[in-house]
Amino acid sequence: MCPNATRFSVAILLVALVLAAAPAAGQPRLDNAPPVNLTADEVVHNRDLGIITASGNVEIVQGPRMLYADSITYNERQDLISASGNVRLHESTGDVIFADYVELTGDMREGTLKSLRLLLADRSRLAAAEARRSDGTRLELDRAVYSPCEPCKTDPSRPLLWQVKAVRVIHDAERQTIEYKDAWIEMFGIPVAYTPYFSHPDPTVKRRTGFLTPSIGSSDYFGAMLQTPFFWDIAPNHDLTLTPLFTSKQNVGFGAEHRFIGQKGEIKGKFSGAVDSENDPRGHIDMKSRFNLTDTWRWGMDVQRSTDDIYTRLYRYTTPPTLTSRLYTEGFRGRNYMAANGYAFQGLRATDDPGQAPLILPSVDYAHVGEPRAGGGRTRLDANLLAFTRNEGTDVRRLSVAPGWDLPYVGPAGDVYKFSLTLRGDLYRVDDHVIPGRSGAFTGTTGRVHPEAAFEWRYPFVRRHEGVSELFEPITSLVVSPYGGNLVKIPNEDSREIEFDETNLFTGRRFAGLDRVETGPRLNYGLRWGVFGDQGGSTSVLFGQSVRARDDSTFAKGTGLENHLSDLVGRINVKPLKHMNLDYRTRIDKDNFRPLRSEVGAGIGPRAFAVGVSYLFFDTAADSEIPTLEQLSLNATSQISRNWRFNVASLQDLQSNDLRALLLNATYEDECFIFAATARRSFFYDRDLKPDDSVVFRLTFKTLGEFGTSIF
Repeated sequence: MCPNATRFSVAILLVALVLAAAPAAGQPRLDNAPPVNLTADEVVHNRDLGIITASGNVEIVQGPRMLYADSITYNERQDLISASGNVRLHESTGDVIFADYVELTGDMREGTLKSLRLLLADRSRLAAAEARRSDGTRLELDRAVYSPCEPCKTDPSRPLLWQVKAVRVIHDAERQTIEYKDAWIEMFGIPVAYTPYFSHPDPTVKRRTGFLTPSIGSSDYFGAMLQTPFFWDIAPNHDLTLTPLFTSKQNVGFGAEHRFIGQKGEIKGKFSGAVDSENDPRGHIDMKSRFNLTDTWRWGMDVQRSTDDIYTRLYRYTTPPTLTSRLYTEGFRGRNYMAANGYAFQGLRATDDPGQAPLILPSVDYAHVGEPRAGGGRTRLDANLLAFTRNEGTDVRRLSVAPGWDLPYVGPAGDVYKFSLTLRGDLYRVDDHVIPGRSGAFTGTTGRVHPEAAFEWRYPFVRRHEGVSELFEPITSLVVSPYGGNLVKIPNEDSREIEFDETNLFTGRRFAGLDRVETGPRLNYGLRWGVFGDQGGSTSVLFGQSVRARDDSTFAKGTGLENHLSDLVGRINVKPLKHMNLDYRTRIDKDNFRPLRSEVGAGIGPRAFAVGVSYLFFDTAADSEIPTLEQLSLNATSQISRNWRFNVASLQDLQSNDLRALLLNATYEDECFIFAATARRSFFYDRDLKPDDSVVFRLTFKTLGEFGTSIF
């Protein structure tokens, strides 16, 4: 007999119990087993009967595993081990096993557990009247119940939201699979589905080849639909998901998603294909890849293509209105950057002409920023080489080089200065360029040299109040360059759209591309004011304007820059509280102070109830390809309880006073189940696209899978 807290080295006993009770454990070698520590109120070794008995708060620890029981007995003659009374095993995986009684044979590969209850690391629960272990890795449970749902705290006898009951459950640790035979899925204690057999990976498996949860639905275009995704686990860093699409009105289609990540880079892509009711093949590809060549260089390829303009929206693949394919390589070293790109485009709008879609090959960019010299000045160099071709229309080849010099300076009073010089030279080779007002098309070589000097001054004043910091900052910049830089022989390919706003108010270049330059002297001025609270609240305002010596026909009517005095541009941001925000951006007509562009975004409320409003008004320029737009978006979200949340959203076209989209969503989510219902109405017309209604219900049984239905 040994007193309390006695240590007894019974390695065979502990290993046998661990192997018998742990469903996810394999059969370790005894000579490699960690040392065993046994603590009990009493340990008795009867040598005459060949029985070792440990009783009273028995604790056995071996490595990360801990076993607790009221008593443990080892019969040396029968080679039989048993544990009884509040048997509890804490696994290294985080699983906890409870049983009333455990008995196993001496070969440590077969055993029996009575009244088994298993709490998995993900909080799922598995219980059985009886369980048998065989071959050291296989656990068979009779009359078993599985559920990840937590019992009701106020009424534990209340039926769980859902559970699986099976005549037999087999957990094969070697295959990492859990199998169910003659299983019923119950919701609130009511059987709702029966299957003679199904299986899924155990919690130790992160991914495995197999079928994913199917989805069913219907729509006016497809009729009845069935999707059966299949996941192919090619390697731990490589997988492919294939999703056949079966419909009653169209032929069979498929979708695929491919993912690969390696030491040097990654590939992600979505592909699809279908044959419609007229036996026309259709499909699309959307792929991105990135690979490192060296510590300096990398290359990549983005591919976006569709067989026709409307396919991606009909089959509900999210793509931009213009598909862009790109092949590139780029390098970073010190203060230098270089990139070589090739671009191909496919427009999906009804007005897009495929013959006018350009092919850019190559587009080479180089940028360099020099080290600061004496006095703080530094040099810079930007260069671009581009070849721009079409099947129909103008072809362009361009070389642009722009060396420059910048000198920043901070005065003794805190005023901030920046002086810049730039000399830009552009050389063009143009084919078939149609010049408005002239007969025929221009083919030949042209170019320009465009010097520019810029001076910027700002003087930030900061004042400290109690708990608040206030900023007052006047800003002005003067840019001087000669007139006449935009020759009619130079086609405008990359500078057609311009948006004059507070982000480019003080810059010397407001065009997105290089084909157009801003000419003549101009003065930009503005004022920034802000208040910033110590608790996080803030308000900031910026407004400004640009004035030039004379009107500039380079800018189209409606851009806000065509006259010698520009429109006013500004931004107001107010965030007084954590859950309250207002952001307003605008361009105001200088003559009548009518807003010509307004963007309003506002949000208020915590998760319990939050409302968002977005308003956009854009009065387009005379030669812009973007139409005048005015729309209002509303969104309201409410987390009315821990488990329920609701969302309502709408999109209103204020130009035509038409509702464009409406969405209603209700979601219930707890630790084991998600129910989501979404009703959506769209009012868009575009060739084969027509107004569409959809109602989608989605049931997610956490740890088992997902089931969805759609009615369009």
